[in-house]
Amino acid sequence: MQRVTRTRLAGLIAVAALLPLVSCGSETTETAGPATTSASVVSVVPEAGAPRVTGTIASGLDTAWGIAFLPGGSALVTERDTGRVLEITDGTCREVGRVEDTLAQGESGLLGIAVSPGFATDRQVFLYATTADDNRVLRATFDGETLSEPEVILDGIPAGRIHDGGRMIVGPDGMLYVATGEAGDRDLAQDPDSLGGKILRITADGDPAPGNPDPASPVFSLGHRNVQGLAFDDAGRLWASEFGQNDVDELNLVTAGANHGWPEVEGTGGGNEFVDPVLTWPVAQASPSGLAWAEGSLWMAGLRGERLWRIDIGDDGVATASDFLRGEYGRLRTVVAAPDGSLWLTTSNRDGRGEPAGDDDRILRVEIS
Repeated sequence: MQRVTRTRLAGLIAVAALLPLVSCGSETTETAGPATTSASVVSVVPEAGAPRVTGTIASGLDTAWGIAFLPGGSALVTERDTGRVLEITDGTCREVGRVEDTLAQGESGLLGIAVSPGFATDRQVFLYATTADDNRVLRATFDGETLSEPEVILDGIPAGRIHDGGRMIVGPDGMLYVATGEAGDRDLAQDPDSLGGKILRITADGDPAPGNPDPASPVFSLGHRNVQGLAFDDAGRLWASEFGQNDVDELNLVTAGANHGWPEVEGTGGGNEFVDPVLTWPVAQASPSGLAWAEGSLWMAGLRGERLWRIDIGDDGVATASDFLRGEYGRLRTVVAAPDGSLWLTTSNRDGRGEPAGDDDRILRVEIS
């Protein structure tokens, strides 16, 4: 396993920047009340260059799972257990739609969200939802006020209470990349005819994307247990964070047709047949979900690990990792790069795992420059 370095936080206390604190409580169905203007969090001043939490963007969330930014700077947020889609903008939070067929149990529900690269003209939004039958990729339009009734563009993805995947991202090529889990059936990850335990690459209509390893299949890579983080770097490379089983979690560099080994191998040591991860962590230190690229580094949110990881990739391809915010905010699920250069980071302390920490979940603003 690669050596993991840690940067310790200094013990100085500073008042965070004043940010509007938005309530997204489930009692709000159309528009939230006026935002408060008091400082929303007090943050520890870290060593130079380390990320620091400077405020709470939204509170009152119920297992916030996916975040996608619209061209104007507002964000659409999904809630796993309620099926709600929220818009956070200009100091307000409001519900803009619900995916009524969502079946939330265990790790399943309304999960990933992605915005079309042509949103300014097509208004398209993509969603990943669990139903009573399967996981599905849905397409809807958002007119700035409400989300339309979603239509199914890809179904038949195995679903389960565990290992449900769900992260989505639009690549530099304009195609939609979809991470799926093997839903607790390990053998699906190596089955080329199953959509479980894969990273899929599809068009906006849900068809296999041109240039896929098998032109008739949406499968881009296989041998995954449960990918819940996807990010493209400045070079256009695709990275994925993945839950391990007992031993190690993984950061993988994903290429077309790659087999990442599950369940034949966990972590490194797969030989020529499988692609080894770039980095691994003991599961207690990571249990990674969200992944983002910002300021020349990858940023990975840890659930069980309760920390934010920064991963630096050297010119020689060697990766090193440093952890921050360890234990300060509990379980961390989703991290995305915001248009203003900050990170948005969600807590997930009431998702049914461990002891609940606090009355709700939040989106934190993290400065990284």
